[in-house]
Amino acid sequence: MKIALYLLALLSTPLLAASPEAIYGKTGIVTSRSALASAAGLEIMKAGGNAVDGAVATAFTLAVTYPSAGNLGGGGFAVVRLADGKVVTLDHRETAPASASRDMYLDSEGNIIKKLSTASHKATGTPGSVDGLITLLETYGSLSIKQVIAPAIRLAEKGFPLSHDLARQFNKVLKKMEQYPESIKTFSKKGAPYEEGDIWRQPELAKTLERIADSGRDGFYKGKTADLIVAEMQRGNGEITLNDLANYKSIWRKPVKGTYRGYDIYGMGPPSSGGALVIQILNMMETYDVSAMGFGSAKVIHLMVEAERRAYADRAEHLGDPDYYDVPIAKLTNKSYAAQRFSDFNSDKASKSENIGAGYWPEESPETTHLSVYKEGVMVALTTTLNSDYGNKIIVQDAGFLLNNEMDDFSIKENSPNQFNVIGREANSIAPGKRMLSSMSPTLVLKDGKPFLITGSPGGSTIITTALQVIVNVIDHGMSIEDAVSLPRFHHQWQPDRIIYGKYGISPDTLEVLKKMGHIEFKEASRARGIGDANSIMITDSVISGIKDPRNEGAALAY
Repeated sequence: MKIALYLLALLSTPLLAASPEAIYGKTGIVTSRSALASAAGLEIMKAGGNAVDGAVATAFTLAVTYPSAGNLGGGGFAVVRLADGKVVTLDHRETAPASASRDMYLDSEGNIIKKLSTASHKATGTPGSVDGLITLLETYGSLSIKQVIAPAIRLAEKGFPLSHDLARQFNKVLKKMEQYPESIKTFSKKGAPYEEGDIWRQPELAKTLERIADSGRDGFYKGKTADLIVAEMQRGNGEITLNDLANYKSIWRKPVKGTYRGYDIYGMGPPSSGGALVIQILNMMETYDVSAMGFGSAKVIHLMVEAERRAYADRAEHLGDPDYYDVPIAKLTNKSYAAQRFSDFNSDKASKSENIGAGYWPEESPETTHLSVYKEGVMVALTTTLNSDYGNKIIVQDAGFLLNNEMDDFSIKENSPNQFNVIGREANSIAPGKRMLSSMSPTLVLKDGKPFLITGSPGGSTIITTALQVIVNVIDHGMSIEDAVSLPRFHHQWQPDRIIYGKYGISPDTLEVLKKMGHIEFKEASRARGIGDANSIMITDSVISGIKDPRNEGAALAY
């Protein structure tokens, strides 16, 4: 079925106002932040494509229908379980340009130059999304790039009615785009705000997508699009060159694997910190009866916060790009190390983050979107980002897509927090060609070697704890996918020493118990909708169920 047949139905039914009720399918399912992108993935799978084809189609369409995070100018990670049971992971994270240097965002006195790593052309890392999606497709897909990118081109060219949420987003971000005429042209009607129901067309983006359809990778990293990116860099004193673009390559990495109560957990390895931390935290929790403690209890929140506190301290010290730093991934995901790391846990008293350093051992480191796809035994968890909402807010002139501000994910200055208040050190320092550390956590869970759960989320440093809680909710608390994803969440990341929680996430009496344990600072999540956007799929006894996280619009679609 063509996307055109979905448009009116999707935009006039409750699908965009996400429901906590799961969607069930017999063959395949897609869940993403955009109903139109999910429809694109479903269209491609119904036309004979596999789950990888569907995921790539969904991701390219997100670049059209969800521009704050879906992208051509960013990067991401994919974790894929193939039909034969093999699990593979693809790193298409952005890289630092060849001209990058360790102290490039510091002034002559060693102080951080405000906004240079977040709101300038210099904030942009060499994009990896296009290379990554094409690499996924060419390696494990079954259809051509022309076929899977066709829905995205149609939507960019013909346009689609703006939802209330997208129109609101555009109007909110316009003030931050005032100095960039091309961005104002793209996200407004000649300076006037878009309104819900207006048809939004992106002709320049359609042409960029067509170049990719015609020439594959070279349609973006070489030729006209590459020239437009470099011209944009030159306009704003950015760093990316034609050589940076031509030399970019995605990397197949070894999956990070752990076990939890008889389930196999597969995640993304460095430069993502997500896989390692999810497994490390689960390892610290595994010897405790989480189920008996009860969902939302002070005991279970205390246990998880203390495990998170120690894992995030390790993240700051030990995680970075493994091509530039010897990341001790085997040690960090080892159950014996988890027992050692958690040996000072007190079930009645909170630790102080200032007293918790990174673990050591003898010699032997805003805005994102996640999609989950399943079809006939193939599982795809794909997370992609521009970093901040709408990246650095800069549209590449005549190319129609936004640039990322991922350079801020490096350790700009040792022990100085980035925009997500995450601290980094030497392992994540800036170097030419290096990939910045990420919290993205696309995750697969298998039971007895068979597909069980696909999850992941946006949310900066809260991505890891969001994926963690979906897993714990399903395995420990026995929840359906609806409750596992929909119920409120909480988060702790070592520094600052604070528990953040979604509205209604911690009851007043539970807060009092936690305070008596010594947890001092609490903060309700600033986003009214809470923490994360965990679009997830569960497969049990041949029943496929999926949910679009009700915190945001989008859709889970199945057949």
